[in-house]
Amino acid sequence: ASGTTPACFSPLSLSPSLVLRCLGIPSRVVTNYNSAHDTNSNLKIEQYLDENGRVQAGTREYIWNFHCWVESWMARPDLPEGYDGWQVLDPTPQEKSEGVYCCGPTPVKAIKEGELKLKYDVPFVFAEVNADVVYWMLQSDSSRKKTVDSKSVGRNISTKSVGRDVREDITHHYKYQEGSEEERAVLEKVNLRKTYPTEEEGLKVKIKASEGMNNGCDFDVFAVINNNTASERTCRLMFGARAVGYNGVLGPECGSKDLLNVALQPHAEKSVPLRILYEKYGGCLTQDNMIKVMALLQDYETKEIVLGVRNIYVKNPDIKVRILGEPMQNRKLVAELTLTNPLPGPLSGCLFAMEGAGLTRGQKIQELDSPVGPGEEAKVRVDFVPQQSGLRKLVVDFESDKLTGVKGYRNVIIAPQSK
Repeated sequence: ASGTTPACFSPLSLSPSLVLRCLGIPSRVVTNYNSAHDTNSNLKIEQYLDENGRVQAGTREYIWNFHCWVESWMARPDLPEGYDGWQVLDPTPQEKSEGVYCCGPTPVKAIKEGELKLKYDVPFVFAEVNADVVYWMLQSDSSRKKTVDSKSVGRNISTKSVGRDVREDITHHYKYQEGSEEERAVLEKVNLRKTYPTEEEGLKVKIKASEGMNNGCDFDVFAVINNNTASERTCRLMFGARAVGYNGVLGPECGSKDLLNVALQPHAEKSVPLRILYEKYGGCLTQDNMIKVMALLQDYETKEIVLGVRNIYVKNPDIKVRILGEPMQNRKLVAELTLTNPLPGPLSGCLFAMEGAGLTRGQKIQELDSPVGPGEEAKVRVDFVPQQSGLRKLVVDFESDKLTGVKGYRNVIIAPQSK
């Protein structure tokens, strides 16, 4: 069976959750996708673009691809009535709270209701799931034109389902449905105005990804532009791609084009491709394997600016995990681990690291003696003796000089030892 890539989680969040459970406190790890890092408590993440649509250096405010924290279920006699239940505890705080790096315990209900004056750290966590993203683009007269994204932050807030390896969406615990009366009341309370443009008005631009965005391959991304007006428009399109880390920090550029005269017919759609070459992105990807694609459209007549942004994931190869032998407690098993090199060059310094609770007594590392050429298999066999019976998870990591952070896992059912 081939391993799959699990949902994002942080070991630094998982460990406190386990400790709290050992103390009898119900706890779980929560992942917030597109998590805002608001440093000045204004509920806005401000990004500054130069006259060519490129993000300028120097900002401390980012949109993290994901951020994890712990929720614990507890009573709150220290707060006004009504805030018992799930509380946010962040073991990897991004900012200081009253001079100390800590965050929480923050009542989830207070976040949903926008009670920013309630302690502890409600404003920061509220911003993580609700902040606007404001882009300021430099103009030829040195002024700046503003465009606002009110929809991208705080998406698919998730935890692991009980007893199953599937994602449970808990976004509704943190905020009301977009555009609802309840959401409007909360936003009015915190003095945050969100606008959700309809699909039927003005110019729109979205980023579309192609199939087969595999590490080692060239692929296309598309700026899909819609002119939802009754008149022809002529625009400039600034379309670019840069490597990006999970914390929003941008790396080198790996593709761009600047089209000065894009003609858009009334009520029509146009798709503009951008080729992303492995020779450009291969050397600048982080372990997160992400590329941020931005398409900025500027209408010459109205000076309107429309922005499309998307993080795309470059897929690593699967690690195939094959179990040899009868899975039984205290009986030796062999795990055969295989990965095919998808890159156009050889991989050096290859190793597999394997571990599993109740399976391996810590991490087992197996290094390969020689480089693995393009299209060739990296394959090892690792012995282990399961100490515990039942459903167990074997987690595998592959590292090399050019291909890093490849993850895989295999569920194994271990039979009890024969008596």
